[in-house]
Amino acid sequence: MSSEIILGGGCFWCTEAIFRMVKGVDEVIPGYSGGDFPNPSYEDVCTDKTGHAEVVKLKFNENAISLDQILDIFFEIHDPTTLNRQGADVGTQYRSIIIAMSPAQRESVENYMKELRESGRFRQPVVTQVEMFKNFYPAESYHMKYFERNQNNPYCRIVISPKVKKFLKHNMALVKG
Repeated sequence: MSSEIILGGGCFWCTEAIFRMVKGVDEVIPGYSGGDFPNPSYEDVCTDKTGHAEVVKLKFNENAISLDQILDIFFEIHDPTTLNRQGADVGTQYRSIIIAMSPAQRESVENYMKELRESGRFRQPVVTQVEMFKNFYPAESYHMKYFERNQNNPYCRIVISPKVKKFLKHNMALVKG
């Protein structure tokens, strides 16, 4: 069964790079969601005035990977305790956000979040927002498969590569052949 969810965990280049490797994830589309400004560009979103976050829209096969597994990965690959930032990336567009595609999915996400908060996994409070879907705008084509196409870019080498290596070190069973 095919499902979708939208996740924002900082720069969408990082999130896309990891989820593209995950078994059961059929499609990863970087884009913008969570704001009210119609058809924003990257430049618009970077003004921090559109309300959008950099996100990835995942299409995944629930027979191959569960929503909880998707969320486990999401919370492993970013810091959900920093408000409106991930590392050196600062602004509301880098906030931690989960956008549910249905009321049932939102309820599942909120149950997961409750268990996560109660687990004590994070020393600081988790600030991840959970919202219902209202819009999604795909990013410009030059953002698609960014890490795959630009591995020698300094940001890719310094920020994304270490995240990918860390993910691979602990999650090889989740990686596509």
